[in-house]
Amino acid sequence: MERRQIHFIGGEKGGVGKSVVSRLLAQYWIDNERSWKGFDTDRSHGALLRYYAGFAEPIDTAHVEELDRVIETAVDAEPNVLVDLAAQTEAQLHDWVDDGGLLDMSEDLGVDLRFWYVMDDGKDSVNLLTRLLDRHDGQGRYVVVLNHGRGDDFSLFHDSHAASRVEELQVPVLSLRALHRPTMRKIDQFDKSFWAAVNNTNPGDGECLNMMERQRVKVWLRHAYTEFSRAGA
Repeated sequence: MERRQIHFIGGEKGGVGKSVVSRLLAQYWIDNERSWKGFDTDRSHGALLRYYAGFAEPIDTAHVEELDRVIETAVDAEPNVLVDLAAQTEAQLHDWVDDGGLLDMSEDLGVDLRFWYVMDDGKDSVNLLTRLLDRHDGQGRYVVVLNHGRGDDFSLFHDSHAASRVEELQVPVLSLRALHRPTMRKIDQFDKSFWAAVNNTNPGDGECLNMMERQRVKVWLRHAYTEFSRAGA
């Protein structure tokens, strides 16, 4: 039986690419024919709501009752649950986890909680990662994503105490390649899922990528999927 999983895609800092990672993980499950449900904490302009509307619904982290729906969905309805965390929502999330004793409860329920931390190459990302790891005293399961779409020199992370903690806790560290920026801008301009970006080849609608742009997206997706598989997503 497939073990149930809840994936919280965060990073606390804005602009590090959390929503891109959420979209990639959603597409990974779809392409592998895995059932899932998404919750988007950006109720006004959420990426999951825009690109995967049939799979996602909005949720407000300021209301405990709405967060409760996440664990209830994992237990009662879907084996894979994805939560795209907007910037400045993680404090509310982790208060909910702590106040409800969710780490212990999830073990009893057979649900894995995965806290994804998406990073750019700046100092703030390293400091916030340290705070996250300290929050639950090493409990919980983490995944660190070095987003090369938001930076190309992660030496601050590799040389940090946070990196030593990550190694000590055996946290998977994934490398997300950068997609050609004009290609990504086109995908976002057309409001397309990654599936549609790759498979829409009709130039008549004025909203498709050219042959080499589609090829670059395919290569980028394959690499991301390999990283997700390595993390057991």
